[in-house]
Amino acid sequence: MSISSLSRDRKVALSMLGVLAAGGAGLARVLHRSVKASDLEVHPPKYPWSHNSPFSVLDHSSVRRGYQVYKQVCAACHSMEYLAFRNLVGVSHTEAEAKALAEECEVIDGPDENGDMFTRPSKLSDYFPKPYPNAKASWTANNGALPPDLSYIVKARHGGEDYVLSLLTGYCDAPTGVTKKDGLYYNPYFPVQTIGLAPPIYNEILEFDDGTTATMSQVAKDVCTFLRWAAEPEHDQRKRMGPKVLMIGAILIPVVYYLKRHKWYVLKSRKIEYRPPK
Repeated sequence: MSISSLSRDRKVALSMLGVLAAGGAGLARVLHRSVKASDLEVHPPKYPWSHNSPFSVLDHSSVRRGYQVYKQVCAACHSMEYLAFRNLVGVSHTEAEAKALAEECEVIDGPDENGDMFTRPSKLSDYFPKPYPNAKASWTANNGALPPDLSYIVKARHGGEDYVLSLLTGYCDAPTGVTKKDGLYYNPYFPVQTIGLAPPIYNEILEFDDGTTATMSQVAKDVCTFLRWAAEPEHDQRKRMGPKVLMIGAILIPVVYYLKRHKWYVLKSRKIEYRPPK
């Protein structure tokens, strides 16, 4: 029996059956691939950050502690090349404290009057120092892994600070049947589950200047808050501007409605009749 001899209804039914079969096969293949790719990957949970509500600002004490974590733990491998010491002023440190932090570092400047480069203490206008002179040196020092710059890491990773916090605290032993290369560590929150970064934080890894107990969760929370501020320095200003915009809008919207409904609409809908002179 040829297809041309079938009735119109049967042709339509066969076409719909073919479309459904092809669509079902494609959907099954996509679902199979997604399950296969994510059977060991754990998605980060949602944490109750104090700055997540629409009108709440960052915890600046936590930002200050987070900078201390970055300086003492993370800065050995990770750069923050888009953040300068002056950005700390009025956020986590006073101007005098920021100057003191800058002077602890040295930068290469020049040339001087003789055409030579020289080393000087950093100033507020200088950016955070890089741990390696270039990407090649960083790659070589870390066994082929390139530590990412942390300036916008919260914006660059799906899940934001939830992902970073889960990654920092999620190191564990590899499950049965999972093999990893020497020098790598198992972390279910990392996309490929194995990561070259050794567990960077643990309990009492440092002593906070304000006396806060440096548990692993506290250290991870503070450094993630600092990274959120680094990626979005205008966060607090944006949150403070929100109520002002709402108040101004509450005043302007009724005024605009009144002008449109009772002033402009009357002018628009009026009829002008031209009568020639007799």
